[in-house]
Amino acid sequence: MHRIKELVNEIGVDAPVSLAGHPIRPGEKHRVNILALGDVGTTMLIGLRLMGADVISEIGICDIRPENCERLVREINQIRFPDGEPHLPPVRIVTEEELFDTDVFIFCASKGVPDLGKEKDPDFDVRMAQLDANRGIIEHYAGLARAAVDPVDNLCVAFLDASGLKPWQLRGYGLGVMNARAAYYAERDERFSSYLSEGRAFGPHGQDLVIANSIENYDDELSRELTELATGANLEVRELGFKPYIAPAMSSAAISILLTLRGEWNYGSLYLGDENRGAFLGIRSRFNGDNWDYEDPELPDKLYERIRDSYIRLCDIR
Repeated sequence: MHRIKELVNEIGVDAPVSLAGHPIRPGEKHRVNILALGDVGTTMLIGLRLMGADVISEIGICDIRPENCERLVREINQIRFPDGEPHLPPVRIVTEEELFDTDVFIFCASKGVPDLGKEKDPDFDVRMAQLDANRGIIEHYAGLARAAVDPVDNLCVAFLDASGLKPWQLRGYGLGVMNARAAYYAERDERFSSYLSEGRAFGPHGQDLVIANSIENYDDELSRELTELATGANLEVRELGFKPYIAPAMSSAAISILLTLRGEWNYGSLYLGDENRGAFLGIRSRFNGDNWDYEDPELPDKLYERIRDSYIRLCDIR
């Protein structure tokens, strides 16, 4: 049996960097700024306004298209309940210079989303194409973060390297929807039903995803089959002629971010490694007010091996 904390030893790290810090104040209200409001960002914005009144005081938006911000500041502020209660967080436009004058900065990478039909090329990796396309954007805004912020899943590590921020200040959100997709199929096939109460998701939002049907009663064959279903769920939507952005925007982004601000368990990626080698690994975790906690149960050998291989490949991308 093994544990997640052992992963750093697999890459020769004896003293991983600390994840102790104070990026948020669990349960209190935060100012939130969002950069890039395409399909994902806009859908997430709707979710944050509708569900986040308890932990969000206001939402700032910034996009390369000024007219998009003008449209959204009108439309989103017109989403409200008939009697005005609960009072939903107001949305305002912020400039690039104001982006980091906030408590929480959300970067929604949206460049490089492939056209429908591109995924039929067996040699084309949708998510790696997006990673390559967004590196330049990451470096630009990471530079702004370095200048604006008090010194203190792959895009996160690119931002980490370029920004000079601390690992505890960064968190990636991509795994929430993979957990949701696994649960979707588990509800529809009795063979996978254990996932709904005993299962877990690990790793990145992509081909190195690891779905475990159960931690205590792990079945490697079933788990790999469920993993394939979860990773292919987006392709099913694309085959219908639509870009699959609604579930990621809500499950990975809006819901997971709000649970983070509340100090509750959710799926996100944390940095495991030292200053020279490591990766952001998706895992069920939470911020307890002083430190990032992550679940670290005893794992069967075959499950640990899958997570280890995923983690090492993530480290090699850096």
